Amino acid sequence: MKISVFVPEYGVIEAITPPFRSFTTANEFLTAFGKAPRFEVEYVGLNYDVPANNGEYTVKTHRLLKDVDHTDLLFIPPTFGSTTGGIVANAEAIPYFKKLHENGTSLASLCIGAFLLAETGLLDGRKCSTHWAHVSEFRERYPEVEVEDGAIITEHENIYSSGGASSLWNLILYLVEKFADREIAVMLAKYFALDIGRDSQSQFAIFRGQRNHGDPEIQQVQDYIEQHYEDKITIETLASLINTGRRTFERRFKLATNNTPIEYIQRVRIEAAKLLFEASRKNVSEIMFDVGYTDTKAFRDVFKKVTGLTPIEYRNKFAKSGAEV
Repeated sequence: MKISVFVPEYGVIEAITPPFRSFTTANEFLTAFGKAPRFEVEYVGLNYDVPANNGEYTVKTHRLLKDVDHTDLLFIPPTFGSTTGGIVANAEAIPYFKKLHENGTSLASLCIGAFLLAETGLLDGRKCSTHWAHVSEFRERYPEVEVEDGAIITEHENIYSSGGASSLWNLILYLVEKFADREIAVMLAKYFALDIGRDSQSQFAIFRGQRNHGDPEIQQVQDYIEQHYEDKITIETLASLINTGRRTFERRFKLATNNTPIEYIQRVRIEAAKLLFEASRKNVSEIMFDVGYTDTKAFRDVFKKVTGLTPIEYRNKFAKSGAEV
């Protein structure tokens, strides 16, 4: 099986090397088991010498992308810096991605490599994952693509995408298992000290309310929520801030922020709770009251829905030092 790793101009070196290293290591494990290596692995690019990160590294490719008539699986890593700059620098590659896919190549984007993949139009009407911090930007740029916010891996036919940063390893392990076997994938996970079972990046997400929507009145409401999240906030109170009816307000708020007012309040409160768990020694009940909740079950349910962890699990994982419940 032919595995090609596209080396984007000014790509992220930490995302370029993992797929190459994983599949070559999988070959080594197969050989150690007395089996034939299963993968031919190569770097391909627009040039033979490709700068990575901010020119800090140079990656030597084995072939030029334009010379690749067929490969079974092509990885598309993220670019360094702005997504727009990355798209411009690699615009020449987009038609080749599309042509290869039309010829039967599976495509796998890593992290914000999803932006390069989406430029092909192949994701239109399909689901996709990307880094949680770029979901709003992605949705705005590619409205025809359904972004799975918080997902680690998305698969649609023979197009794959991963969430942010280290989530790319989960997609790589998934593809190793798919094209080799579970045993090899587990061995790779142990060898590289990876969590093979993680299925959400929600626990790492930092909520930043969508604010580039151009509606100053809704921004005023967002400011109010973020300054008074610990108080009891009603939809009627928020609507009155901009002198509009409830239904009109809810529609405008959802359109602007991609959250209902209730969802936005919850996200702001949970973000505040996360910070308190990370930095203070307060117990769960104290933090619950501090961020505006009075019902333990409601707080726990919303917290787990947003982060994928219970409050205690989150505190134990991210706090500098644990506190007693």
